[in-house]
Amino acid sequence: MRTSFLQQLFRKKSVSEILAELTEKESSGLQLKRHLGQKDLTALGIAAIVGAGIFSTIGQASYEGGPAVIFLFIFSAVACSFTAFAYAEFASMIPVSGSAYSYSYVAFGEIVAWIIGWSLIMEYAVGNITVAISWSDYFTGFLEQINIHFPRWLSMDYSSASAAYNEAIKLMDSGVDISAINTSVMEGFEAYSNAPVIASMRIIMDLPAFGIVFLVTVLVYRGVKESKNASNAMVVVKLAIILMILAVGFFYVDTDNWSPFAPNGMGGVLKGVSAVFFAYIGFDAISTTAEECKNPQRDLPRGMMWAIIICTILYILIALVLTGILNYTEYKNVGDPLAYVFERIGLKRLSGIIAVSAIVAMASVILVFQLGQPRIWMSMSRDGLLPRRFAKIHPKFKTPSFSTIITGIVVGVPALFLDLSFVTDLCSIGTLFAFSCVCAGVLVLNQRKDLPKGRFKIPYLNAGIYLPLILIAASVIIFVTYPEDVKDFVLNKPQLVKPSELVPDLTREEIQNLSFNNYDSENLLTYLEQIKSDDQYKQILQEGDIPLEKYILSGWDLFKLKIPMWTFIIFALFMIVLSVIRKFSLIPTLGLVSCFYMMCELHVSNWIGFGIWLIIGLIIYFTYSRKNSKLRSVSKTNA
Repeated sequence: MRTSFLQQLFRKKSVSEILAELTEKESSGLQLKRHLGQKDLTALGIAAIVGAGIFSTIGQASYEGGPAVIFLFIFSAVACSFTAFAYAEFASMIPVSGSAYSYSYVAFGEIVAWIIGWSLIMEYAVGNITVAISWSDYFTGFLEQINIHFPRWLSMDYSSASAAYNEAIKLMDSGVDISAINTSVMEGFEAYSNAPVIASMRIIMDLPAFGIVFLVTVLVYRGVKESKNASNAMVVVKLAIILMILAVGFFYVDTDNWSPFAPNGMGGVLKGVSAVFFAYIGFDAISTTAEECKNPQRDLPRGMMWAIIICTILYILIALVLTGILNYTEYKNVGDPLAYVFERIGLKRLSGIIAVSAIVAMASVILVFQLGQPRIWMSMSRDGLLPRRFAKIHPKFKTPSFSTIITGIVVGVPALFLDLSFVTDLCSIGTLFAFSCVCAGVLVLNQRKDLPKGRFKIPYLNAGIYLPLILIAASVIIFVTYPEDVKDFVLNKPQLVKPSELVPDLTREEIQNLSFNNYDSENLLTYLEQIKSDDQYKQILQEGDIPLEKYILSGWDLFKLKIPMWTFIIFALFMIVLSVIRKFSLIPTLGLVSCFYMMCELHVSNWIGFGIWLIIGLIIYFTYSRKNSKLRSVSKTNA
């Protein structure tokens, strides 16, 4: 019997087939070695979570939300916990590598599984490129502190160095003193000027970024036991340093800095969604090691939950210490807040120790992600969606050898040459999409009666009863707290563009040509961004002869910015109706709703970038994967 095109796209794997394949691999010696226990999984989770987020993005999140940013950490932790429950139930039912990819293959079918696998590349491989580049910055900065000068042209990408060189030349030609030029511009100028030239091409590359990826890839290639030992050691080091930071910082906390606790309201707190959620990315990576767990049904759920709980407590304490030592306004665009805060209070030695901790923390993130990505590709290869070589297991080390090497190349080579800042939003949207599919997958599978039950089962509460009550309560709290904001949102009332949206529109020439009473034009951008009162903001604009109408949005221009939030409202209402009809389980339903909400808080540009990434993936699927899928071969045989 011939299957339709749609049926081919959504063909599914059964749990019994997956378990039979796993048994066959164990008997043939192709199974990965089982070395990981509950403590190891918890350590891997902490290794992945406590990394770039806590050492960088927490600063900007604190600037946006003030001390109240701790509520966003709690909300993100709760959302991740809902998702972790869903991961745990899947891992208990399907204890194989592949994470969300394998789970989606069972719940939704091949095309969705491919999309999930492709989006996870954005979380693991693409995200790791940015972490490696950031690691390089911390590493070379630490070397400078101990008077070891690493050549600039070997620690920077070409495009950044070239742009900085041109800007420095332009500034010097206009008469600007070289000592007054921005430090990062001067570093790029130095790198470009001193770089060796071969065939009229300057040799500029970020060697430390490539080096850390290479070393971690070798470690991961050697085996999960070696990776586990290295991860555990790095976790001990960075937890010890973080606890020291908290112990020392506690004595410098001034509680006056916690007032106001939420200076920008909930709107300011929620601005940090992508940054704070980025700080939690990684706990799901341990689900890719299911085949290497001694007891995945028991240890994976516990490992995930303990990692989230421990990291949430640390994040909340660090946020309180940061905003207690310095006022939240001082963390604007601070990329290394933990080191910065102790420099400001004169503890430079401790700042250096924190730099070492950041180096260790980011290396551990690279380790866990380099461990996870090859196992995703291995699982996809086993299903025929990637060439067979990606599933090759090393005869001695029992690791996905070819996939590990390719992951090292895919991450290491771009890290040499690309100029990538933390693409937190782009990584977050790919991860949130995968999380949403896992939560939805549990809801779908719970409706089926033909599946074997795992050892871990999410406690059941009827979402049809509790979800409406929770969302109604949340809506009432928001309306009572911010009645005017809710009214303006619903009625699409014209509003003034906020300073953060204004500043990018002002060019340097416009600023220099403006006349401001009692304001230094050089510091205008910073000043405008610090204004909290709309009335004061209008006054400043008028004093500078800026046409106010240019910065008032109305009609479609304003409404299109609200489309993501209206999308969430419609989705939440849809989930209420569906939960009442289907009697969904509350925890995975809340996980799905929470993840979708955080996706809607991301800027539309991130949706566009994610869409382009998915289009590239779909082209690969339709030109190669769909034709080579093992399920297609099975369908042909049955026909």
